[in-house]
Amino acid sequence: MATILDGRAVAKEIRAEVAREVAALGEQGVPVRLDVVLASHDAASATYVAMKRRDCEEVGIVSEVHRFDESVTQERLSDLVDELNADGRVSGFFLQLPLFGHLDPVPLTSAIDPAKDVDGLTPLSAGNLAVGLPALLPCTPHGVVQLLKRSSIEPEGAHAVVVGRSNLVGRPLAQLLLRENATVTVCHSRTRDLAQMTRQADILVVAAGRREMVGAEHVREGAVVVDVGIHRAEEAEGGLTGDVRFREVEPKASYITPVPGGVGPMTRAMLLHNTLQAAKMQRAGDRPR
Repeated sequence: MATILDGRAVAKEIRAEVAREVAALGEQGVPVRLDVVLASHDAASATYVAMKRRDCEEVGIVSEVHRFDESVTQERLSDLVDELNADGRVSGFFLQLPLFGHLDPVPLTSAIDPAKDVDGLTPLSAGNLAVGLPALLPCTPHGVVQLLKRSSIEPEGAHAVVVGRSNLVGRPLAQLLLRENATVTVCHSRTRDLAQMTRQADILVVAAGRREMVGAEHVREGAVVVDVGIHRAEEAEGGLTGDVRFREVEPKASYITPVPGGVGPMTRAMLLHNTLQAAKMQRAGDRPR
C-alpha cells in the first residue's frame, strides 16, 4: 500500500515557519498584510475567503476583505486594483474568482503589480516564471513541489507526467518541475492513449478537473501519484473525491495524496508563504517586474 502524502501535516510546518518570520518582521515594525477582493455571491468563494482569513489570523498576517455587491462597476474594481498596488501597507492581494458576470477579470488581474501578485497567476508573473526571472510562484503548483520535496521525493532526474494544461496548475507546474530538473511530459484532453503516457511516470500529477478519470490502468507500479482535483461526491469519504480513483490506485503507488487533505492544504499554506515573500521583497526593494 502507498504511503500517504499528508498535505495537512506539511502545510502545518509551513504555517509555523511563516508565523515565525511574520513575528520577526513585526518586531522590526514591518507588518504583513493580505487583501482580498470579493465581488460575487458565490458561496464557495465566500467560504474560501473566510478560510483564508482564518489562516492569516493563525500566522499573524493582517487580512482585509473588500466586498462588493452587483452594483460594482469594472471601473471601480480597476481603481481599487490601482489603489492596492500603490498602498505601501498592502503586502499582496488577489481577486477571488469568479466575479459577477458583468465583470471582466482578465484586465483586472493583469493589472496587479507582480510584486503583490500572491496568486502568482498574472501574465507578468507567468512570463517571469517561464524565463526564470524572480516571481511569486502560483500557489497550487508550488504547493505540489513543496509537498514532494518535504516528503523526501526529489523530482530531479525523475520523469514527471502532468495531466492537465491549465494556466492555473498544469502549465506552471510543468515549469516548476523543469526548474527542479525533472523530465516533464504534459498530457491533456487531446492526448492519444493517455494510459500509455501516464504509465511512464515516476511522478504522476493529475490536474485535469475530471472526476476520477485516472485509475489503476494509468499508473505504473511504484509511481508517486499527486491528485490536484477536488469534486463533490456524496458517496466519498468527507463528501469529496479527486481526479484519481484513490482505492484503485493506492495499492500500485508508492506515495499518493488523499482528497481531501493532500494538495488543498498546501495551496492555502503557499498563499501565506507568498504574502510573506512579497512583504520581504518589497522591504528589500527586490521586486519582480
